[in-house]
Amino acid sequence: MSSFLHDLSAWCFRRAKTVIAIWLGILALLGVLTLGFGGSFENTFSIPGAPSQTAMDNLKATFPEAADLTADVVVVVPKGESVESAATKPKIEQGVADFKKLGFVSSATSPWDKFVSGMVSEDKTSAVIQVDLGNQDQISFPDADKAALQKTGQKIERTLPVGSQVNVGGQAFGATMPTLGVTEALGVVVALIVLFITLGSIVAAGMPIATALIGVGISTCITMLLANFTDINSTTPLLAVMLGLAVGIDYALFILSRHRDQLADGVDPQTSASRAVATSGSAVVFAGATVIIALVGLSIARIPFLTVMGIFAAIGVALAVVIALTVLPAFMGLMGTRMTPRTRRRKGKDKKVQDAAQGQDAVLTGSVKQPAPSAQPQPKKAEKAPRRGVFAWWVHVVTKVPAVTILVVVVLVGSLAIPVKDLHLSLPSAAEDAVGTPSRQTYDTLTDKFGEGFNGPIIVTADIVNSTDPMGVINGLKKDIKALPGVKQVPVATPNQNVDTAMIQVIPTTGPSDEATADLVSRLRDQQGKWKSEFGVDTGVTGVTAIQIDVSSRLGSAMFPFALFVVGLCLILLTVVFRSIAVPIKATVGYLLSAGAGLGVAQLVFNRGIGLSIINMDKPVPIISFMPIVVMGILFGLAMDYEVFLVSRMREFYTHGVEAKQAVVDGFVAAGKVVTAAALIMFSVFAFFIPEGMNALREIALALAVGIVVDAFLVRMTLVPAVLTLLGDKAWWLPKWLEEHLPVLDIEGEAVRREAQLADWPTPEHTEAVHGEGLAVEGLFSDVRAHVEPGEVQAVAGPPGAVTGLLLALSGRLTLDAGDCRSAGELLPDRAAKVRRLVTYVDAAEPDGLADRLREGLHPTTRLAVIDHADRVVDPESRAALEHLCTRARTAGRTGVLLGAQRAGRLDWLNPDGVGELASTQTSADETPALSEGANR
Repeated sequence: MSSFLHDLSAWCFRRAKTVIAIWLGILALLGVLTLGFGGSFENTFSIPGAPSQTAMDNLKATFPEAADLTADVVVVVPKGESVESAATKPKIEQGVADFKKLGFVSSATSPWDKFVSGMVSEDKTSAVIQVDLGNQDQISFPDADKAALQKTGQKIERTLPVGSQVNVGGQAFGATMPTLGVTEALGVVVALIVLFITLGSIVAAGMPIATALIGVGISTCITMLLANFTDINSTTPLLAVMLGLAVGIDYALFILSRHRDQLADGVDPQTSASRAVATSGSAVVFAGATVIIALVGLSIARIPFLTVMGIFAAIGVALAVVIALTVLPAFMGLMGTRMTPRTRRRKGKDKKVQDAAQGQDAVLTGSVKQPAPSAQPQPKKAEKAPRRGVFAWWVHVVTKVPAVTILVVVVLVGSLAIPVKDLHLSLPSAAEDAVGTPSRQTYDTLTDKFGEGFNGPIIVTADIVNSTDPMGVINGLKKDIKALPGVKQVPVATPNQNVDTAMIQVIPTTGPSDEATADLVSRLRDQQGKWKSEFGVDTGVTGVTAIQIDVSSRLGSAMFPFALFVVGLCLILLTVVFRSIAVPIKATVGYLLSAGAGLGVAQLVFNRGIGLSIINMDKPVPIISFMPIVVMGILFGLAMDYEVFLVSRMREFYTHGVEAKQAVVDGFVAAGKVVTAAALIMFSVFAFFIPEGMNALREIALALAVGIVVDAFLVRMTLVPAVLTLLGDKAWWLPKWLEEHLPVLDIEGEAVRREAQLADWPTPEHTEAVHGEGLAVEGLFSDVRAHVEPGEVQAVAGPPGAVTGLLLALSGRLTLDAGDCRSAGELLPDRAAKVRRLVTYVDAAEPDGLADRLREGLHPTTRLAVIDHADRVVDPESRAALEHLCTRARTAGRTGVLLGAQRAGRLDWLNPDGVGELASTQTSADETPALSEGANR
């Protein structure tokens, strides 16, 4: 991966204007398309197949008016007056008639309609007019129509006694559209300040902001365009913006800080940009991948709106990664040496540790299999830079008595996580809307005059198509429902026009987000068997309240499997990256502490009301049901960012011979500044989404802001060095059998480091077709030396397994376990993909089409042609083709040929320029291929 990123960044650096123009063109094009064809978002939550959703779908088909969009008009007269007085009632009835005259209104129901009850408060000071708006969507309901409803309500109010009030609200006014304001922009300003302090240049500070904004702009346009084709919750675009800004700025910071460090060490701009992207960029790819995997993992809940939310947030993160890897090196290309810090810094570290001449860090893992970390390097007393600065002081404090540090952090962070057990989750209602909005005013008035349950009615449906006494069934159901605990009244119980479906509206005694209301839904469902046997009808429980309860229940049941997914993923990924058992366990425990702290603080603020005034809220509210699972997914990826960038530096020093405890100190000092800046930036972006906007996003932002601070400063920069110091060498232990089976992720650029070290090996021009020294593949061959010049025909003979393995390795098709090899001018195994394009491999043991494959074996770009089992070429046509291939290679002089055979004498007819022999030795009763002096000229 690092080799690919090195080449990609070099291309972007050289074509800076083209790269920037392409991305800005994409942004402009998508912006224009969005202005013309942008879709709309929706605020509904549903689970296909859930009992309540199935009942609602059936109700829409048989009783469509029951599922129409509605508005509530609440008329309140002063105390001492009555809505039923001779002077007031006719004016309210006239208001009902005025609503009916509006062209977009399907019907308006009087508080005194014979088919409804309970629309007048017990004290006779309030009455409710229900306005049916037909089959319209809450989001797309026009503002002009909302204004017309408000105007009609005001007209009624003017006719009533002084002090009367008419509130118009309900479903039609409940849509909350995503918006961005000055407050959110302040987070970007704070991020710019932090970047300036960290990088020391306003131009450098602006680059991460610019790349993040490009990514956010593109992801927002994509989201709005795709809203035409799929249902997207209104929380989704702002979540993507918030997350895209945070990770976009941080990822660019990681790469840019490495680039400026290298420029300060005298590396030329293009080399520095390529190495920065190849090293820090590799870690950015890994970090971004963890966030993306966790977000896509939200689909575990099997809730469509949550799956869509995770996918679009993941798109924003993916764009942030890609843009950081392409636009940032383009910016570096435009700036050139002007990015060099004014003060060229030389830190005087041990050259073996810092490798300053190569302008980059050493690595976590190599791209060739190296000895496992458990084969501990011999500790040495490296020449240490003097401990100076706040980071050196802090790591000394937290590692002086590591056991005490661990205890303090666990107790402190664990205490913040305790309130998680009392999380009150629910989906949003008008009770959480801003004070003064029509939906909130109407909600509060209905709660005051009719009780909280009036705002969350439950609907019971009954299939009465086969009933001989439909009204008797309806009245029987109504009687049973009214007798249930938690039911305040049953205002509506009526059949549809075809008398095949009945709808019974139930008003609970408690509000829609109250746990007692969920208990009532359960009791109603428990009655379904009894009603089936008594009345012979199938019933269902639905309505917005019941659907939201089902969604919340599904989200709650998904938390545990999602947590297992995230924790398991954390353990696996970090084991692969750090080649350690202790580090992944420590990282996972730290992540759980951070997530618990973020959710715990959110519970204290939103559920218990502690500090509400600070975040501009007037009362405690339930936390939106999907907040915990979203926060866990996002925080997992972000926590892994800090883990990788901090612990990789510690491992770097350790693998280069520094004593384990000293490696923790040196790594912390080296990475502390950039991790601190990244955490402050991410906290700033999240924190400025808290004071304003949608409650769902505010709750997520608060939990993430707290989680980031706890994870970066208490877990990664306090707990981690203490744990690693306490464990010493044991922190990097990994069983040998596991080391052998784990894949290798070159996230810190070992391939680039090797290329820099071997840049002039074996010759500066790399004209040889292939050259290898000390080559080995376990079980096949070892200590092989191979060399083929362009225009030469060389051969290697020996046991078939050993010969085939060697030829596959030299052609980039089998990974070497040891040795240095350059094939077709490219290093193996780091550039294996490119080598495979430049090296032709033909297996003559497959006779079908062999002559044609040999005739096509020399392409204009081919630098080496490898013919395995060449001694099996026996038919005249194939022999002629192989002989012609060798002749062409010798004549052209630009391609080498390497032949493989079991016996060298069988290749005499091709007159090879040299033959190398692979010998075999006896091991027990088995013959295992080994090597003499190798395949040499």
